[in-house]
Amino acid sequence: MTSAESGRDGPGTAGAGSTVRRILLGSQLRKLREAKGVTREEAGYEIRASESKISRLELGRVSFKERDVADLLALYGIPAGEERESLLALAREANAPGWWHRYGDVLPSWFQTYVGLEESASLIRTYELQFVPGLLQSARYARAVMTLGRREAMDEEIEQRVALRMARQARLGAPDAPRLWAVMDEAALRRPIGGPEVMRDQFEHLIEMAKKPSVTLQIMPFDFGGHAAEGGAFSILRFAEHELPDVVYLEQLGGALYLDKREDVDPYMVAMERLCVDSCKPEETIERLQGMLKDLDV
Repeated sequence: MTSAESGRDGPGTAGAGSTVRRILLGSQLRKLREAKGVTREEAGYEIRASESKISRLELGRVSFKERDVADLLALYGIPAGEERESLLALAREANAPGWWHRYGDVLPSWFQTYVGLEESASLIRTYELQFVPGLLQSARYARAVMTLGRREAMDEEIEQRVALRMARQARLGAPDAPRLWAVMDEAALRRPIGGPEVMRDQFEHLIEMAKKPSVTLQIMPFDFGGHAAEGGAFSILRFAEHELPDVVYLEQLGGALYLDKREDVDPYMVAMERLCVDSCKPEETIERLQGMLKDLDV
C-alpha cells in the first residue's frame, strides 16, 4: 500500500519537518536561557520538570507543551509580541505528528528521529557497504531485504515496512526534493539479494533513479582496493536552516547514533569527500549498472 492508495497524507504534507522544528525551538530556548543567565535547574523548576528534561527539550529530543514554552519565555523575559508568538507557533508546529507516525507499529522510535531529519534535509549523502541504500531500493528488493532480517514477521508487517520505504523514496520526485548523493560499494550490488529477477528489477530501478536531477550515484569498485570508509556505512544530512548543524547517522543492529558536534562530523565529511573522488564518476555509473544487468543474463 502506498500513501496515495491509503488515502492519507504522504511526505511533504502536514507534520513534515516537525523533528527539525523541535530542534530549532530547543536551540532558540537554550540561547534565551543562557542570555538571561538562567540555569537548567532553575528552568526545570519553573515548569515543574527536571534539569535533564530541560536538556532534552533544548536538544529537540522530546515534544513541547505550549504551556511550558510560554512559562519559559516569561522566565527568560520575552514579553507578549511578535517574537513570543512566533516561538509559541513553532511549538505548536513542532508537535504536529509527521506522516511517518502512522507506521509507528513497525517503526522503532530511534529510527523515527532519522525519518524526521531525512524529511527536512536539503542534502543527503550516504555510503552503503552491504545493501543498496534504502532511498534507492526497488519495492521487490526492499521486500527481500526485510524478509531476510525478519523471517518470523507476518506478511502484513513486511508490506508495511516496504510501504514506508517507498513513501520515503517518493520525496525524491517532489518539486522540493532534497539532493541525494549516494556512494555504493560494489559489494552491495554484487550480493544476490532475492535472486536474479529481484536483482534485475533493482538494477533497472537504479538506472532510472540515476537519471533524476536530484540524484547522484557513484560506485566504489572492487578493483580500487581499500578506501576511506572501510569502517562501514554512514549518512550525512544537511539542512537549509543555517542554525542546524550537519548530522551523521550511524545505524546499529538495535539502534542508531546521531553525531552533530563539529569534531565528530568532520572525519565523516573527509571520508565522504574521499569516497566521491576515488569512486567511479557519476557519468560512468549507468554504464556499470547496465553491465551488471547484462551479467545476470550470462
